[in-house]
Amino acid sequence: MELLKEILKIIDIITVAYLIYYIITGLCELKSKNKMKEETKKHKFAVIVPARNEEKVIGNLLKSLNNQEYPKDCYDIFVVVNNCTDRTKEIALENEAQVIECKTSIKSKGEALKIAFRKLKNDDYEAYIIFDADNIVHPKFINKMNNALGEGYELAQGFRDSKNVSDTWISSCYSIHYLIHNIFLNKARMNIDKSSFINGTGFMISKKFLDRKGYKVHTLTEDIELTTRCALDNEMIAFVEDAITYDEQPTTFKESWKQRKRWSIGTVQCFKIYSRKLIKKFFRKNNFTSIDAFIFLISPLLQFLGALSYLLHFLIGVTQLQYMNYSSKIISILIWYLASLILAIVAIKIRKKHILPYIKGILTLPIFVLSWIPINILAIFSRKKQNTWEKIEHTRDVTIDKILEVTLK
Repeated sequence: MELLKEILKIIDIITVAYLIYYIITGLCELKSKNKMKEETKKHKFAVIVPARNEEKVIGNLLKSLNNQEYPKDCYDIFVVVNNCTDRTKEIALENEAQVIECKTSIKSKGEALKIAFRKLKNDDYEAYIIFDADNIVHPKFINKMNNALGEGYELAQGFRDSKNVSDTWISSCYSIHYLIHNIFLNKARMNIDKSSFINGTGFMISKKFLDRKGYKVHTLTEDIELTTRCALDNEMIAFVEDAITYDEQPTTFKESWKQRKRWSIGTVQCFKIYSRKLIKKFFRKNNFTSIDAFIFLISPLLQFLGALSYLLHFLIGVTQLQYMNYSSKIISILIWYLASLILAIVAIKIRKKHILPYIKGILTLPIFVLSWIPINILAIFSRKKQNTWEKIEHTRDVTIDKILEVTLK
C-alpha cells in the first residue's frame, strides 16, 4: 500500500507540473507583440476545400471566399470532391470554384489534400490555404495570410472561431475550447516568437515548404502530425490572429464523442510515432518547440493517469478512513470547477465577446472536459488501426454577413 501511495504522489507531481507548464506558457498571451506589416505584393494562393457530401453548407463558404478583400486574380478556389453523392460538385461549379475529383476511396482529409497538392504542384501558386466545407471566412482572411507569407512564414494558422456558439451546450463548449486554444496556446506562443499549432482548418502552407518537405502525414489527425513534423524540423508556424475562420461545431454529444475520439486516437498515434524523436531533438538541440509538441502529445496519457490517480486516492480513502480528507476533496473539486468557469470567461472577454451566447458552455465546460477521460482511455487502449475518417454532418446554414452583423453588435 505504501508503494502505491508513493507512485500516486509521483503521478500527482507530474500532473501538477503539466498544469503549471500550461499556466506559465498561457500567461505569455499577456506579452505584447507588433502586428504584421501590410504586404504590398499580392502573392498568388490556391484555396483548397476537401468536401464529402457537403451540399448544405459549402455554398456559404464559397460565397465568403468569393467576397474576399483580395484581388480575384490572385487566388483560385478548388473543391476536392471526395466521392460525393449529392450536389456538392454542382454547387462548387455554380460558385466559380474549380473541382478536383477523387476517383478512388479516400480514408482521411490528409489523403484528399495530398491529391490536391499533386494536382496543383506545377501551377504558379505560391501558397495554399485549407478550409473545411462547413467554414465561413472573414473577408480579410487571405489578405492577412498574405501578410504572413510576406514576412517569411511558410506555415500559418488563423483564428478558429465558431458560427453556432449558442446552439447547444456541446457547441458552446467547443466554442470556448477553441477560444482557449487560440488565445492561451497559439497566440501565447506567437507572442514569444515560438511555433504555434496547426488546428485543422483555416491554415496556410507555402509551395516552398511542400517542395522541400512534402506533405507526409499518415495519422487521423493530419494537423497535429504536421505540427509535430514541423517541430522536429524546426519549422516555424505563425499564428495570424486577424485571419478568422468561423467553424460549425457539433451540437450533440454523440457527434462530439465521435469527433473527439478521432482526435484522441490521432494524438496517440502521433505520440507513438514521434515522442522519442521529439525527446531526442530536445536534449540534443535544446529545442523548445520539440518539448512543447511532446507535452501536447502526452496530454491523453496524463489525463488518464490523473483520473486514475484520483480514483485510487478515493478507493484508498474508503478502505483507510484516516487517509481520506473528504472536505479537502470537495473543496478541490469546487476550486477546479470555478477555475474552469473563470478561464472560460477570461477567454471570452479577451476577444471582447458577449458572455450570454456562451453561458451554456461556461456552466458545463467541466463536464465537457471530464467526458474526455473515457475517450482518451479508449484511444490509449484501442488495438484497432483506425485510419478512416468518419464524417460529421454539417447543416448550419449561416452566411458571413450574418456572422459579422452579430460580431459588430
